[in-house]
Amino acid sequence: LQGSKGSKTMIVDNVGRIMQTLSEVSSSSGNDVYLTIDKNLQIGVYHLVEQQLAGVLASKIVNEDNPNTEKTDSTHRLIPVKDAYYQLIGNNVLDITHFSKEDASPIEQGLNAKLLSQKEIIMGAINNELSAPVATVMVNLPEDTKSYLNYIHLALSKKNIIKADSIDTNSEVYQAWKNGTTSLKDYLFIGISQGYIDTGMFFKDTGYSSAEDIYAKLVEYINEMLANAPDFDKLIYKYLVKNNVVTGRELCIALFDQGLLNMDEAAYAQLASGNENVAFAFFIDKISKIEITPAQLALDPCSAGAVVTDVNTGEVRALVSYPGYDNNRLANAMDVAYFNKLLADQSLPLYNNATQTKKAPGSTFKPITAIAGLEEHVINSTDPINCTGIYDVINPAIRCWIYPSSHGNENIVKAIQDSCNVYFAETGHRLSTDGNGVYSAELGISRLTKYASMFGLDHKSGVEIVENDPQISDINPEQSAIGQGNHSFANIQLSRYVATIANQGTVFELSLLDKVCDQYGNTLTDYTPQSNTHVDISPEIWANVKEGMFRVIKDGSARKVFVDSPINIAGKTGTAQESKTRGNHAFFISFAPYEAPEIAVTVNIPYGYSSTNAAVIAKNIYSYYYGQINLDYILNNNALDVSDVKIGD
Repeated sequence: LQGSKGSKTMIVDNVGRIMQTLSEVSSSSGNDVYLTIDKNLQIGVYHLVEQQLAGVLASKIVNEDNPNTEKTDSTHRLIPVKDAYYQLIGNNVLDITHFSKEDASPIEQGLNAKLLSQKEIIMGAINNELSAPVATVMVNLPEDTKSYLNYIHLALSKKNIIKADSIDTNSEVYQAWKNGTTSLKDYLFIGISQGYIDTGMFFKDTGYSSAEDIYAKLVEYINEMLANAPDFDKLIYKYLVKNNVVTGRELCIALFDQGLLNMDEAAYAQLASGNENVAFAFFIDKISKIEITPAQLALDPCSAGAVVTDVNTGEVRALVSYPGYDNNRLANAMDVAYFNKLLADQSLPLYNNATQTKKAPGSTFKPITAIAGLEEHVINSTDPINCTGIYDVINPAIRCWIYPSSHGNENIVKAIQDSCNVYFAETGHRLSTDGNGVYSAELGISRLTKYASMFGLDHKSGVEIVENDPQISDINPEQSAIGQGNHSFANIQLSRYVATIANQGTVFELSLLDKVCDQYGNTLTDYTPQSNTHVDISPEIWANVKEGMFRVIKDGSARKVFVDSPINIAGKTGTAQESKTRGNHAFFISFAPYEAPEIAVTVNIPYGYSSTNAAVIAKNIYSYYYGQINLDYILNNNALDVSDVKIGD
């Protein structure tokens, strides 16, 4: 920590000799803050996360234009390589402003020439639409023209020329715009008369200006705005890439020209004389070698969080958010250009994916449902529940992940092992039914809330950095019981929860701080994590839940990931779908060794496709922690192998 400066006030003669010291204040050293973080573990985990994300991307990017036409399972969605190529421009990896500079390379100059040529055509088309006597309604426009006009609408809204607060969202014109059944011209022209277009910046006294005059000035403003809008140029490049006018080969060469890749004369020559298949192979190779990073591409997935916690002390040994940034460039003298680049980065490096990213936990919540069901005596450890593959007691029905197959009869241990949705949905239903057989969703939710709160999921984890509040689901007890509903937790909160399972009941307020000492090493403040609550349940229940989690690794959904692990690990996979057009969120919670737990490892990958990917990261963290691999091996590794094994979660 910062110390205090010393000072001395003196009287000196005309040659600088000290005649008298009037006052003196000694300087003092700052105190020293010790963290719980293991530096090398933190570094190693960061790179393991990056390597896994790179592996996912390398396996999902394909040299096709429309690879998802027949794919309905978001776990298996593929990424057209043109989307990835464009991100070199879209996420500011390449500096498109340099394309027009005097020292631009021939390839860069060619890219700029293509932009200017296309922009002239586009501006003509835009002006035709804005000035036509009968403009084309949005739904009838080509995709690219529609995107350009939507860009104009968004830009005018951001500049508050279109005043969102003044729009009557129930009006016919707004609904027509929303549904695409009107043109941008008509929407803007009507806005002048209805008052949701700020006409003051065009004419100070609008009482003496006709709507036609104001609209003409607005079109003039739009033309000036687009002429100097880098984001509009990016949008043009998007369609140039999509339409094969700008090629991946050219963009890969530009990476060398701008010094973003270390020069490789052989690869450069191969790209210069090759075709798009050569460019694709080159591009995937650079992703696999992490010379082009997941953060730079900002595609799904490009972010993740991982937490390693000492289950017996509550001290956090590693708290990793990917992507990161160089905070030295933001300390003392702020590097403003670097900060602005971070703000514009689509991978959101300033957002902590371990403490701020909140998602539905999916099946990682099921151990809590198991404990609630056992403690409330609505299930027991031996009586079976029959999984038919679908739980149709409620509407809409809940499918088991194995559907149209089924698990058959499941007891509590095997239900955790198999991550059986039917078993846990039925448990949620029973928790919602009182002793008289009366069903109440409120009762089920209150019981699930009670047990989730016991594990600390009703408040922040305690770490001394920014963290978003957790949310326990308050709707649909059957969905909530399988980790859906509107549950929303950050990785760090799941870490405390699984650490509580590992140590059998001690709920720590987690900490990143160890102690503060003075300059002489004397401890001034001890930040040993506190435990204010304890989960008191029977040893049999703890044994059932922990055995189920152990069997997830040995015989269940994650066995293919951990098949060669020498460490006995207990864990739970989890997948949550948020969008049908993006990959699923991937989660993994765990602790080890199973016999005498020491650490908990939790991983979250937003849009990470499958919990397999989160489990692989955790496996490699354990391998490093327990000495199977070292830091040098990690730092010199490439993208990790990725499996598309469909696992039960």
